[in-house]
Amino acid sequence: MENCIFCKIIGGVIPSERLYEDDKMIIIKDIAPKAETHLLMIPKKHYSDITGLDVTTASELGECLLKLQEISRKLGFSDGFRLIINKGEKAGQTVFHLHIHILAGDNLTGF
Repeated sequence: MENCIFCKIIGGVIPSERLYEDDKMIIIKDIAPKAETHLLMIPKKHYSDITGLDVTTASELGECLLKLQEISRKLGFSDGFRLIINKGEKAGQTVFHLHIHILAGDNLTGF
């Protein structure tokens, strides 16, 4: 998508420190963190939100989640984390490219 900030990050138009990357996703730091650790898992394929998935893309998202299990230790949050997917403006979605917030740190009980 031409005007999508996440597509521009994935395409290298906008620089961002990639903590992890494979053929299906990237993981970067959130620019407005809400927890001690606040990362974004961004699929490389553009879908505006979680309801835009079909069987194939849902399976690819599942592969991303399985990979998170594998890399969570390397990224420093294997002892506990929270995943959040916002769908729509009323839920707080501000970038309309499906992404998963990964929150970790000492105290997540206030969320």
